[in-house]
Amino acid sequence: MAKLLLLSLEENEDELLNAVISVLDGFENKTQMIKENFCTKLVFEGMEIDVSRRILYRGKKEVKVTSVEFQILHLLARNPGRVFSKEQIYDIVWKEPYSGDHNIVMSHIRNIRKKIEDDPSKPMYIQTVWGVGYRFNKNLSSDL
Repeated sequence: MAKLLLLSLEENEDELLNAVISVLDGFENKTQMIKENFCTKLVFEGMEIDVSRRILYRGKKEVKVTSVEFQILHLLARNPGRVFSKEQIYDIVWKEPYSGDHNIVMSHIRNIRKKIEDDPSKPMYIQTVWGVGYRFNKNLSSDL
């Protein structure tokens, strides 16, 4: 914001526009972070994700998951119905460009399913969209 205030009248419109966009981008990013941090629990049929404490429950039982498994599950659960490719999941969770190894994401999805699904071969929570990626079942209504 300081850059915006320090712009002189002699500077061209492009610089002013870029400064305004920069300020707005920063505000949007902070607003998104606050919005994501505000939702502390995701509750679905038979499952609760306590985001602030990073704990997963199936029924009343705590389910131990790794940090990466939690991040993948949280990403999918906070976007029910949205399909994420393996590449997108990798980029978001690992915070680096996709390395080309499909097995790493598939392996983590398989591990998550073993821990949260009644029958991992017929998943209720994390669905496969063949040839595209994965999504969280949008029909499992959240109580929040």
